[in-house]
Amino acid sequence: MEKKPITVLIVDDSALIRQMLTKMLDSDPGITVVGAAPDPLSAREMIKRLNPDVLTLDIEMPKMDGIAFLEKIISLRPMPVVMISSLTQEGADIALQALEIGAVDYVGKPTSDLQEGLEKKAAEIISKVKAASRARISARKPANRDTAPVALGSYKTTEQVILIGSSTGGVEAIREIITVLPPNSPAVLITQHMPASFTSSFAKRLDGVSKVTVCEASAGQRILPGHVYIAPGDQHLELAKSGANYICRLHDGEPVSGHRPSVDVLFESGAKVARSNAVGVILTGMGRDGAEGLLNMRKAGARTIGQDEASCVVYGMPKVAFECGGVEQQFPIGKIASEIFNCLSAHDTKAIRI
Repeated sequence: MEKKPITVLIVDDSALIRQMLTKMLDSDPGITVVGAAPDPLSAREMIKRLNPDVLTLDIEMPKMDGIAFLEKIISLRPMPVVMISSLTQEGADIALQALEIGAVDYVGKPTSDLQEGLEKKAAEIISKVKAASRARISARKPANRDTAPVALGSYKTTEQVILIGSSTGGVEAIREIITVLPPNSPAVLITQHMPASFTSSFAKRLDGVSKVTVCEASAGQRILPGHVYIAPGDQHLELAKSGANYICRLHDGEPVSGHRPSVDVLFESGAKVARSNAVGVILTGMGRDGAEGLLNMRKAGARTIGQDEASCVVYGMPKVAFECGGVEQQFPIGKIASEIFNCLSAHDTKAIRI
C-alpha cells in the first residue's frame, strides 16, 4: 500500500516565501502542500478545513504574531509546527520561546539574498517537516514555577557528573530536568542539537528559572557542582581532566553522527574520563546520535537512562540507544530527574555488565 504524503500548510505574510516554500516542499514526493496562508486568522480557517499534518509558521505577521498563534494551536488543537523565521539574536530568543511552547523545530530564514539562501536550506526544511510529521504533540501543561527540587542526599563522590544528550523536543525536556535540580547537584554537561546563535540564549533562559547555575560552556572552564554546562551550537563538548579537576574541552572537529555538537562525542568522553562516576541520559530526538556513546558509558560502569517513548516528542535517539543496549532503564520525562539521583545515591552499588 502506497504511503500517504505528508500534508503541509504554510503560514507566512510574504507572498515570495509562501511561493518558494510551496515549490520546495512539493518537490519532495513524500510531501504535499495543501495551502498557504498570509496570516494566522486565515490559517485558522484553513486548518479547520484542510486538517494538515504539519504547519510551517513565521513569527512576525499581521493580525496576530506567530508566538501568540502557536500558543493557541498547542492549547486548542495540538499539531506539529516548524517555525521558519529570521535567525537574529532577538529571533533566537523568540525561537526558543516557540520551542518551549511546543514547536517541534526551527529553521532560520537567511538574512541576505533570501531566494538563494532559502533554496540552500531546502534539504533542512524538508527533513524537519518530515521529522515533525512523526512528532508526538500534546497540549502543554501549565508551568509550575514552585516545583520543589528533587531531594539529593549524600552521593558517592564529588567526582560524579551527569551527561545529557537530546535533539528534537529537547528544549522542553531539558527544562523539565534542570529546573528541579537542587543547588548542590553534581555538575551537568549537556549537548542539545541547536544552532550556534541559540545556545547562549538557551543557557540564560534556563539559568533564570533554575536553582543551579547554567551557562554556555567555554574552553578550559572548570566544572563545578551546582553548575550546568551547555555545548555551544557549533562546537563539540567533551568532559576532560586537568590535574584533579574536571574541565570543559571544546573543539570544532568534523560532525559526528551527523552533528556538531554531537551527543556521541560528549558520551564517549564520559566513558573515558568519568567511567562509573557518570550518569548518562539520552532524551527525545531524531536519529541515532548518542546511542554508541551511551553504550560505551554503560560498558565503562556508568549508569544510563533513556526517555520513554510515550513522553518523547520524537522517539528516535532513545529508541536506538535502548535497542543497542546503551540504555539501562527508560522513564517518562517527569521521573528522570529523581531517577538520576537514585543512580547517584551513596547506597546504590548496582553493577552493570553488558
